[in-house]
Amino acid sequence: MLYLKPANFEDIEKEHRFVAAEPADENGFTNDFSGISFENFKTVALPRMIDWAQGKNLPEGFVPETYYFLWSNEGQAEHALHQIVGELRLRHHLVPSLENGSGHVGQFIKQEFRGKGYCTEGLRLLIEEARKIVPENELYLHCNADNLASLRVMLKNGGTIHHKTADGVFVRIKLR
Repeated sequence: MLYLKPANFEDIEKEHRFVAAEPADENGFTNDFSGISFENFKTVALPRMIDWAQGKNLPEGFVPETYYFLWSNEGQAEHALHQIVGELRLRHHLVPSLENGSGHVGQFIKQEFRGKGYCTEGLRLLIEEARKIVPENELYLHCNADNLASLRVMLKNGGTIHHKTADGVFVRIKLR
């Protein structure tokens, strides 16, 4: 079973290992904390993630953004292996730079878990969260023009292509 959990101190060791191992930029998903030490993750990165979800200490022009980790608990109940397989980010509302850029959602699945439907399910779960948070009637999503796997995930979750540019595909998913 897959489930989403916002960034938190309870899972700090697993969150750190996951985030530190993510590339700095892969297919447009940026990670400011690639290679970060545990100490810096604990004192800088994780507090920032939690603050941003609450709309605190945001840089100029930024909107609140919740960092969710996609967890898998494979195996029998008492022996289930709880591990992070991906990270999804939800920006709580749009501003012009997001409307014409990355939109509401960022998504990343660890290499060894790709092609197994994890991102499709992760986005489905994120859409449920978005219905509680996002005031707009639809989610704005974007992927690089050559990232067909990400586009398929968006379309499987009810997305429709809004428009394309040479660099990217812009998708909308109805929330209400």
